[in-house]
Amino acid sequence: MTDARELVDRALDLLLAKDMRAFAGLWARDGVIEFPFAQPGYPRRVEGRAAVLEYLRDYPDILDVREITDRIVHQSVDPEVVIAEFEAAGVAVATGRPYRLRYVAVITVRDGEIHSYRDYWSPQAAAEILGGADELNDAFAGGAR
Repeated sequence: MTDARELVDRALDLLLAKDMRAFAGLWARDGVIEFPFAQPGYPRRVEGRAAVLEYLRDYPDILDVREITDRIVHQSVDPEVVIAEFEAAGVAVATGRPYRLRYVAVITVRDGEIHSYRDYWSPQAAAEILGGADELNDAFAGGAR
């Protein structure tokens, strides 16, 4: 799979299927996820495929994503870079609250693997759904700080 758009579609399908091992497997061995809007205590950067897997390992136990809507992938002028917009909806497992959050990600794909995934999401909105900033940080900080 070398097309960046196809890779993003595959990644979102795996997220929906709750297959975190396969999702993390889309990253290059030295690929990264960055969170430019990370709040204090939340990891700003996760480096390497193994660290991405560790960061996402418990994701389905935190957020039960049941639907991905409004999926749009924009091709940039650089064929390796796409901008993905989507909304994830489901349930926050710990609180039972409905989860609906919009995401924008700038993704660089090279040689069929994700090399960079800059995730522009709202930690404040996620914290409200998960029960607070401490709960958000505790849920996702496991070893990625």
